[in-house]
Amino acid sequence: MGLLGILLALALLMWLAFRGWSVLLVAPAAALLAAAMSGEPLLAHWTQTFMGGASRFVAQWFPLFLLGGLFGKLMDDSGSITSIARYLTERLGTHRTMLSVVIASAVVTYGGVSVFVAFFVLVPMAQEMFRAADIPRRLMPATICLGAFTFTMSALPGSPSINNAIPMPYFGTTPFAAPGLGIIASIITLAFGMWWLGRAEAAARQAGEGYGGGLYVAPAIDEKIREHATAAGEFDPAEILHGKRCDGGPSFALAVLPLVLVIVTNFLMSLVVLRRLDYSFLAEKAWGGITIGAVAGTWSVAVALAVGALTVVVVNYRRLPALRESMDAGANSSVLPVLTIGSLVGFGAVVAAMPAFAVVRDAVLSIQGGPLVSLTAAMNVLAGLTGSASGGMVIALDALGDTYMRLAAEQGIDPALLHRVATISSGTLDALPHNGTVLTVLQVSGLTHRESYFDMVMTVIVSVIISSLAVIVLGSVFGSF
Repeated sequence: MGLLGILLALALLMWLAFRGWSVLLVAPAAALLAAAMSGEPLLAHWTQTFMGGASRFVAQWFPLFLLGGLFGKLMDDSGSITSIARYLTERLGTHRTMLSVVIASAVVTYGGVSVFVAFFVLVPMAQEMFRAADIPRRLMPATICLGAFTFTMSALPGSPSINNAIPMPYFGTTPFAAPGLGIIASIITLAFGMWWLGRAEAAARQAGEGYGGGLYVAPAIDEKIREHATAAGEFDPAEILHGKRCDGGPSFALAVLPLVLVIVTNFLMSLVVLRRLDYSFLAEKAWGGITIGAVAGTWSVAVALAVGALTVVVVNYRRLPALRESMDAGANSSVLPVLTIGSLVGFGAVVAAMPAFAVVRDAVLSIQGGPLVSLTAAMNVLAGLTGSASGGMVIALDALGDTYMRLAAEQGIDPALLHRVATISSGTLDALPHNGTVLTVLQVSGLTHRESYFDMVMTVIVSVIISSLAVIVLGSVFGSF
C-alpha cells in the first residue's frame, strides 16, 4: 500500500497541477495522501516533515529568488533588456533572424534575467523580425526558448540561474562546476537547435509558408498559466504589470554592463574571494555547523545579483520613473515562486520519509550504467512529473544527494561532474506540455501547442538530451574538466 500511495500521490499532484490548481494546496494534499496510505501520522508529517522540507528550501534559496526577481524587474523597467535585444538583432540583421533571437535570448538570461521577464520583451521584438524576414511565427517560441532556457539555464559555467545553484550545497560545488563539459554541452545544444530551426525554416519556405500572423497584442496574464509559471521559475509573471517601464533605454554598453558584472562578480566570489578568507567559524553551532562549501555557491550568486541590481539603479536612475514601485514588484515577484517550489520540496520530503520509498530509491540506484546514468534518470523523471526543473532537482537531491556523494567517493567521481549532470538532465523533460515556461511563452506569443510545440520539443528537449548524453560519456571516460 505504501508504494501505491506514493504513486497515487504523484499522479494527484501532476494531474491537479496540470489542471491549474495551486501547488500550495495540491502538494500538502498529495503528501498527506501518501502518508495516509502508508499508515503514517498525518498531522506530524504535515507540520514536521512537509513544512520542515519546505521551510529549509525557502530559508536556503529565498535570497536568490529575491535578488533575481529584483534584478530582472530593474533590467526590464530601465529598458536595458530592450536595448540589448534590439542592438543584437539589428547587428545581425533579418537575414540571420533566428540566430539573432537566440543570441539575444541567451545574453540576457545568462546574465541573470529571469526568462519570465525576458519573454515580455523578446516576443514582440522577435515578432517584428520574423515578420520582416517572412519566417513563420509558429517557429518563434522554439527560437526564443533555445536561447533562453536550455544551455544558459543549466550548462554554461557560471550561470546565476537557480537551476545551476541548487546542486551546490549538496555537492559542495560552485556555479562554475565542470566548465569544459558545460561549454561542450552548450555548443551541442546550440548547434543541434540551430540546425533544426534552419531545417524548419527551409521547409517552410519551400512550401510557400510565410509569417502568417497579425500585429502583436500584449496578452493578459492568465491565472491558470501563472500557477504553472510560478512552479517552473523564480519570477511571478503577474508582477510584470507592476512598476513602470521607461520609454527609452540606455546604450548597449550601459545596458549590458550589469550582466557582465554579474558574471564577473560570480566568478571572483566563487574562485578567488571566498577561497582566500577564513570561514572556520561556520563550524560552530551558532552558524549551523557547516563548511564554507555548503554556502559558498549561494553567497557568490547572491553577491553577484546584488551587484548587478545596484549597477542597474546607478546607471539608470533617471530612466527608472517609479524606482520604489519597480523594486517592490521585483521583490514581490519572488514570493509565490519560492513558496510554490518549496511546497514541491515539502511533498518530496514526505515521500522520502515513507518506508516504501526505499523501494523507489533502490530501483533508481539499480539502473544500469552507474551513478551518472541513474542520476540523469531520476532528474528527468521528477522534473517531468512536476513540470519544474528546480522542483524536480531539489526533490531528487534531498532524497538521494547524500547517496550520490557516497557513491562518488567510492567510485572516484568528481562532485563537479555530478553537479553538471544534475543541472543539464533536469532541464530536459521539465519542458513537457504542462511546464509553466512553455505555457507562458506560448501565451505571450499568441500561439498554441498544436502550432509550435513540436519544434520546441526538438530545440528544448531533444537538443538537451543529446548534450546530456555527451556529458555522461565524456565524464565517464575523462572525468570532470
